[in-house]
Amino acid sequence: MANPTVVLLPVWGVGHFMPMIEAGKRMVQCSSSRALSLTVLLMPAPTAQAASDIAGHIRREEAGDTDIRFHHLPRVELPTDHTGIEEFISRIVQLHVPHVGAAVSGLTCPVAALVVDIFCTPALDVSRQLAVPAYVYFTSGAAMLALLLRSPTLHEEVEVEFEELEEGGAVDVPGLPPVPPSFLPRTMLDRKTPTYAWFVSTGRRYMEADGIIVNTAAELEPGVLAAIADGRCTRGAHAPTVYPIGPAIMISPPAEQPHECVRWLDSQPPASVLFLCFGSKGMLSASQVHEIAHGLERSGHRFLWVLRGLPADTTQGAREATDANLAEALPEGFLEKTEGKGMVWPKRAPQKEILAHASVGGFVTHCGWNSILESLWFGVPMLPWPLDADQHLNAFALAHDMGVAVPLEVDRKRGNYVEAAELERAVRSLMGGGEEEGRKAKEKATEMKAVCRNAVQQSGSSCAALQRLSEELVGGAVLPKK
Repeated sequence: MANPTVVLLPVWGVGHFMPMIEAGKRMVQCSSSRALSLTVLLMPAPTAQAASDIAGHIRREEAGDTDIRFHHLPRVELPTDHTGIEEFISRIVQLHVPHVGAAVSGLTCPVAALVVDIFCTPALDVSRQLAVPAYVYFTSGAAMLALLLRSPTLHEEVEVEFEELEEGGAVDVPGLPPVPPSFLPRTMLDRKTPTYAWFVSTGRRYMEADGIIVNTAAELEPGVLAAIADGRCTRGAHAPTVYPIGPAIMISPPAEQPHECVRWLDSQPPASVLFLCFGSKGMLSASQVHEIAHGLERSGHRFLWVLRGLPADTTQGAREATDANLAEALPEGFLEKTEGKGMVWPKRAPQKEILAHASVGGFVTHCGWNSILESLWFGVPMLPWPLDADQHLNAFALAHDMGVAVPLEVDRKRGNYVEAAELERAVRSLMGGGEEEGRKAKEKATEMKAVCRNAVQQSGSSCAALQRLSEELVGGAVLPKK
């Protein structure tokens, strides 16, 4: 009989798809005698850019040496009346549930597990119907997982909107310092929306899983991981076993021809450059771009700024950034005034290569979890500028739990706006070397670099968690019910 297979159900976003494939490969590599294979169920991506990104990644994986097969699910009609991206994705997943069931039941080899993305909890119904083990792959950190698991109880405990808590009020997320409502995800800030219902329902459904695989390391978030294990996030109920297996990031060898941004960094002093990048969908208003420019210029520090343009298409979930027109976007004379000390790049940039460069000494980030892990992997302290989703809670954890960031005052009521003076203050604190909070963030980031790398070594905590998980998967493999 063929080796048992781990069935992965990712969503199409690059920040979800690629880390999940990487985690799946690590499960296979850690299994005894390579006793597992991977089967990836592919929901059609709703945008041309996402489909192109995924197709390129699939080609690279099929050329590798991992036993991995990709199964394309049929296309479904996309919802047009959704109120948020979370609801949009989960409704697409719901439409795919019959196709997922048919694909899994059609396998002729034992199934070790159905592993679903954070958005794919409707597919947990398939695991029950077919009597196969089910796991959630959590693409964010343990802090966000703790909040999701805690959300059903918070819904009962807090009777007002979280934004209406008394002055100085905070939300109890076990394992974290008290969390001000301003750091909660947008999906939790209005109980009347379907996205709020999605959030609470997702927290409940995670309790149905046999385990939750988290892209973090035990030493990165010990407090929240202990709180989840102790049942403090679930009112004493036993939560699924959590397997911290990260950082699951792909580090490729340097390109033969260095990118233009990397070549520019080669001419800069060590740890002197502030890197600004807001993710693949992090686009800023014209007013905000000008505030950043003024703050950077007044700070006097060197910078590399990846500045993207607004999307040309916003239909059906599309929100892909375009190449920026720097002459139109930036204040007049800015590029001339900062020539030699600053570089503004208007296209996609190789973020990992940039963070790895010795000239980079700080990172202004939108606080996507993958970007955070990459920054920690290379020991780069951060200025957290969250925009959406889990990013505000991540920003809180970076500054107030991990200690690897200098806090940045972000005005959520103005669309996550940051004034030039506030950016200047934070840049000077992080990059200047004279401020205590900046020195502490640098020291802690250096410490976390060692933590991340040690965790994935043969004797590390993440490697041990992967081995426990792989043994469990091999031992629990079953033929799916027909």
